[in-house]
Amino acid sequence: MKILVINAGSSSLKYQLFDMADRKVLAKGLCERIGIDGSRLKHKPLNSDEIIIDKEMKNHAQAIQIVIEALTSPEYGVISDMSEISAVGHRVVHGGEFFKSSVVIDEDVKKAIEECVSLAPLHNPPNLIGIKACEEIMPNVKQVAVFDTAFHQTMPKKAFLYALPMEMYKKHKIRKYGFHGTSHKYVAQRAADILGKPIEELKIITCHLGNGSSVTAVDGGKSVDTSMGFTPLDGIIMGTRCGTIDPAIVEFIAQKEGISLSEVNDILNKKSGVLGISGISSDFRDLENAANEGNEDAALALDMFAYSVTQYIGRYMAAMGGCDAIVFTAGIGENNSKMRKKIVKTLEFAGVKIDEEKNKIRGQEIDISTDDAKIRTLVIPTNEELMIALETEKLV
Repeated sequence: MKILVINAGSSSLKYQLFDMADRKVLAKGLCERIGIDGSRLKHKPLNSDEIIIDKEMKNHAQAIQIVIEALTSPEYGVISDMSEISAVGHRVVHGGEFFKSSVVIDEDVKKAIEECVSLAPLHNPPNLIGIKACEEIMPNVKQVAVFDTAFHQTMPKKAFLYALPMEMYKKHKIRKYGFHGTSHKYVAQRAADILGKPIEELKIITCHLGNGSSVTAVDGGKSVDTSMGFTPLDGIIMGTRCGTIDPAIVEFIAQKEGISLSEVNDILNKKSGVLGISGISSDFRDLENAANEGNEDAALALDMFAYSVTQYIGRYMAAMGGCDAIVFTAGIGENNSKMRKKIVKTLEFAGVKIDEEKNKIRGQEIDISTDDAKIRTLVIPTNEELMIALETEKLV
């Protein structure tokens, strides 16, 4: 079975084609500037160089058609024709309370995704456009929606409700939803495989650390709490997002600066986090270079990020009544050994100990714990696309 995985943005479309027999990526690529002048496709077949195809893409349907042409090209394609694609798996950011798992897409599913647009106005509309484009180009191929929020639908009410008037939840569905669910689910399952134990017997804390970051408590294979909330703004400090703050600050800034709530929201999402603290960059490599040159604000930004992650790890140890493993994943989690060390350095009291030599790796799947550590510390590169493919295979 061959499965095409699609991740559609407002003017972009990422894809990977999997052969599920051996889980190999036959080809992957990116359509850029859809609906904008200068659109092009970057197409990378297995064991071949990347191909750049400059071609007009007026809309996502046209982009999908160009992807299919690339995949079936006699010159650089990887399949003979479109009939080899058994199903398409779509990343959909927000499924609200409608979806607790991945689903085969039908009209009711599309309607529910549309109803969640108010919860994810930047992401759900392009996700829906990608689904409709694939239906137009591949009308007889099954489509599956895999939701970022679905994994967190196992959280109990005490974890996902806010202490607001209950009518705010009942009328407007204001609650914690959590994000990065596909990544958290994948690395938690891989952690269980590495530890050689059933996931149902494990308490795992997964740390998805990138420009957007979240920490999740996974108890017995289920998400029981997560750091992101109603939106991806909540939780730990991130690249440009502030993370958890006193909500009264929003009105205070609006009054003092004489700006609208929308402008405050823009500051909290795009101008805060380690970028706001350092005044330099949201890229941790830039911050480390600046800190090494004596920039105190850059060093402070790194310390604050590590401190906020450590706080959530400790919080979730308490919430689950213990912890068997901590997992680091995503760009920072997989590649930044200094940050991993900084995050866990105060957790030795709980039995977290890492081997400094093992910790020097980048982007490898490895247990970096010392032999006598009571809680294992793992680095596991995330693979959301493979998780989407596996979910799709399971359903079709």
